[in-house]
This record gives sequence, C-alpha cells and structure tokens, in this order.
Amino acid sequence: MPGSRTRRSRTRTKDTGPPSTGADEKATLRGFLDYLRSAVADKVAGVPEPQVRTGGVPSGTSLLGLLKHLTFVERFYFLGEDVGHWRATLRPSAEDTIDGVLADYREAVERANQVIDACPDLALPAPRPPRRGPGPSMRWVLVHMIEETARHAGHVDILREQIDGSTGR
Repeated sequence: MPGSRTRRSRTRTKDTGPPSTGADEKATLRGFLDYLRSAVADKVAGVPEPQVRTGGVPSGTSLLGLLKHLTFVERFYFLGEDVGHWRATLRPSAEDTIDGVLADYREAVERANQVIDACPDLALPAPRPPRRGPGPSMRWVLVHMIEETARHAGHVDILREQIDGSTGR
C-alpha cells in the first residue's frame, strides 16, 4: 500500500527518574550521573549483533560505539587515564563484544565512583593525565559528566528506537 509505514512493536519501559533527594551536593550530582549511566547501559544491554554495532546515522555512530566512548570518558576524567585518539573511542573493534564493553563500562563507573566518594571537597582538582596546570575541579567534572552522559543517552535512545522501537528507560 503506497505511503504505508512498517509498524514496529513499541516497548516502553517505565522511567523512574533520577533520585529526588540527596544528602548533599556530591550525593545529588552522583545520583543524577548514576541514573544516566544506568540508562545508557540498560539501553545497550540485550541488543543483538550486528545491530548493536551498526551505525544508525550517517556519522556511523552505534550503540556499542557510544558505550565504548563513555567508558573512555569515565576513565579520562575520573581515573586520569590519557586517551590517544578520541574519535577512535567511538568505533568498536571487531573483537569488542556487548558483554565485554558493558563489563568495561561498569568497571570504569565503579572505579570512578570510588574516586568521587573519596573526594573530600568538590572544589579540589579531579585526577587527570599529566599536563600543564591544575585539572578542573571535581565539581566541574561531575557536572560535565552529567552533560556528556545525558547527551549520549539521548543518542542511545534514538539509535535503540531505530533498531527495535524500544522507547523509555
């Protein structure tokens, strides 16, 4: 039939939202960041090959690539690990698997949370690779990571909906 669209089943998962209370500024910021981290990981989990690594937009951005990129971003900002080539972090290798990239992401998040929890004052510099000058404050890094993760969570939402119609958290 001309003009008809292929219908996909729409699976909508209830979104519980980020925590509404925090004991203090650090708990509030980490709560929002953890909410977004979980949303990204949950959207990527269970997507079959090859769809998880197939680019859904002209730039070639894929679910697995976004998760791999966010793993590098966590390690850079919270663990002080250098990244040689940022664009390469968006491209999963043939050896990368969903389970492996998810495990790497969750491990990076766990280690990052240990660094956040150990920080006694958000005005102190966050870890960073050796460079000239002081690093940004932990407060800046937390806010930046909320922005970075939220931005890519939106990308993940769109790519996942293109794959199987899944919307929501």
